Amino acid sequence: MREFWRGVRTLIDGVGWWRRRPGVMAAGLIPAGIVFLVLTGALVALGFALPGLVDAATPWTETWVPVWRDTLRWAIGLALMGGSLVLAIATFTALTLLVGEPFYDRIWRSVEQDLGGSVPDARYSVGNMIGDAFGLFTKGALSAICAGLVGLVPVIGAPLGAALGAGLNGSVIADELSSRGLTARGLDAGQRRLLIRRNRARMLGFGVAVHVCFLVPFAAIVVMPAAVAGATMLARHLTGEDAVQPSA
Repeated sequence: MREFWRGVRTLIDGVGWWRRRPGVMAAGLIPAGIVFLVLTGALVALGFALPGLVDAATPWTETWVPVWRDTLRWAIGLALMGGSLVLAIATFTALTLLVGEPFYDRIWRSVEQDLGGSVPDARYSVGNMIGDAFGLFTKGALSAICAGLVGLVPVIGAPLGAALGAGLNGSVIADELSSRGLTARGLDAGQRRLLIRRNRARMLGFGVAVHVCFLVPFAAIVVMPAAVAGATMLARHLTGEDAVQPSA
């Protein structure tokens, strides 16, 4: 449990980079804001269309007692919306990192430089970046499906689905955000998975903290640059390069 809260603290440390490097961090707002508006618009559109979609998908309930019919449709709608939200958060991270690569590269480099030592220079190609983004999207989709299915469970489905979505999506987000720092140190996918497995609790704490922040309206825009900074520190921890006192 201690490692989990250390992961949460890593995100808080990342937020501190707004004070240390405000100019570099502010540039990260641009891609985050664009992707946020697009995904928010998609969720709002889904919310308006959801009642009709659920009704069209459950014509066989028309002969049911109204209370049971409405309860089932409400549960399905809530599960679909919850799963869509989980997917939107995972998609937000992947798309924002992809769209904002030059901006977040500057944040990553500034953190590496301030924490001491040379900036890792193993090649992080466009192919790797797209592959990581696609992998995150796929894992996020699976997380959304699992959370949506659990959400169908009567009474306790909604809170269980939310908790499961936070855990699964948090793991995916932490993996993706830390991939830059780990790949830059010459680690392949297998080596990255091994490090993540050894530090699962801290990774989960960091990822869940980011996930919860992304649930707050508009907070995702401000938190995304901080998450990149925090993930850089997290990658240094995973590889044994614990942060030294940041330079002024």
